[in-house]
Amino acid sequence: MANSPTSQAALQPLIDWVALESPTRHIPGVNAMMDLVEAEMASEPVRIERIAGRDGLGDTLVLSTGPASDKPGILVMSHLDTVHPVGTSAQDLKVRIEGDRLYGPGVYDMKGGAWLALQAFKDAARSGVAKRPLRFLFTPDEEIGSPTTRGIIEDLARTSSHVLVTEPAREGGKIVTARKGVGRFEVTIEGRPAHSGSRHADGRSAIREAARQILAIEALTDYNRGVTATVALINGGTAPNVIPQHAWFTIDLRVRTVADGAALAEQLLGLTSHDPEVKLKVFGGMNRPPYEKSKDVTALFNHAVALASDIGFTLEDCPMTGGGSDGNFTAALDVPTLDGLGIDGDGAHTLEEYGLISSIMPRCELMRRLLTTL
Repeated sequence: MANSPTSQAALQPLIDWVALESPTRHIPGVNAMMDLVEAEMASEPVRIERIAGRDGLGDTLVLSTGPASDKPGILVMSHLDTVHPVGTSAQDLKVRIEGDRLYGPGVYDMKGGAWLALQAFKDAARSGVAKRPLRFLFTPDEEIGSPTTRGIIEDLARTSSHVLVTEPAREGGKIVTARKGVGRFEVTIEGRPAHSGSRHADGRSAIREAARQILAIEALTDYNRGVTATVALINGGTAPNVIPQHAWFTIDLRVRTVADGAALAEQLLGLTSHDPEVKLKVFGGMNRPPYEKSKDVTALFNHAVALASDIGFTLEDCPMTGGGSDGNFTAALDVPTLDGLGIDGDGAHTLEEYGLISSIMPRCELMRRLLTTL
């Protein structure tokens, strides 16, 4: 590509993207990211649709280009929300270049991938050589499970031949061809308060009930089966000298198969209190279905491997990863999906997050060729 995406001048827009902080629930930041994409594509041969955000979340963008055809198209998906709170880039994770590393909040997960894919999409739009209609979806809420955009994702996937997801690469540039399914649940418990000194026997502790439930839930983890169950957030009680009336905790469930997801979700939703005088309620379900490596996914992967070899690098995939993405939704609809096509690097969701600048150009070229050869 004539203007190398790794020259300092060409890299500055990505630096600007990373410096513009956009945690999921910060609507001004997320929408400002959408503004940057829209402004960059305003003069390109691309149709732009902006969908207003709802439920306290930001907007969504859909870019369309390529031939006017009834053929199923290629769908590229990126999210522009991050997990880092506003102020991270000013203190704990400053945007900076150190050698081959570009540091900053969200650069690896996944602004680097979104940006490099946009350059490839722009080039494909200008060249006019794509064989299929091309669409690029930018979402505002992937980091919290895509509650407002799952329907859009699935609608676009149903008219797509292939889906390309720009989540970050794994372990040295490997891409993703399978992901575990993700379930999210909340448990609320109501006991009976009492003075913890003078009326202890009258109380029914919600925290005691929660402790018993949590041990049983964590015991569902089975690494051989590919199942993990994690209680990550918990709250309860009112005062140090009161038998706790209330408790609350979350459950994160990861599974390899649809069958395991259904069975374990039913088990969790059916939890009952050990103490009949304590009320327990469970809310939630499977948020993202498993994304399994089907024959069609394998064929798409093999095509990408051949393209990468022609570009000059070796492309590999990794074993099924535990992290979910919007690719779970499209793969569950039997649309061949490749994920992890974004920037290489490390430190997602940490204060050491970085992307490898040297990975941008070859992965940008891989995306361009995928868009124009499928």
